[in-house]
Amino acid sequence: MEQTLILLKPDCIQRMLAGKVLDRFQSEGFVIRASKMVSLSKELLREHYAHLVTFDFYPPLEAFMLEAPVMALVLERENAVQHARTILGPTDSRKAEKGTIRGDFGTDNRRNIAHASDSPENARTEIERFFPEGIDGGL
Repeated sequence: MEQTLILLKPDCIQRMLAGKVLDRFQSEGFVIRASKMVSLSKELLREHYAHLVTFDFYPPLEAFMLEAPVMALVLERENAVQHARTILGPTDSRKAEKGTIRGDFGTDNRRNIAHASDSPENARTEIERFFPEGIDGGL
């Protein structure tokens, strides 16, 4: 079994879509191993998006991610990282096919409903970042 970190972004929370998005993941065999609401700090965002902070689009991304709390989730199933990214669809919701989470609920490249880990290694790092207290069932 593999774990991945999913962040339900402010647009997902503000539009009250968390239940629908969670249902999509659970209907695909994902098991929720941990979840919590998190009010992000600029420091945590800069750590999480360290590879993006030098780009011009980072300040609006940071402002967006600070608009409302996010829901941090650890989801588990076989091939969790790749499968989560497949059912979410491409980062730019305008390019995502209908039937994917972003294609059905996202609006653009930033307001795209959720963040998903992009590799098993990054998933472990991200899970430790957002759940430093650990999770039931171990990491």
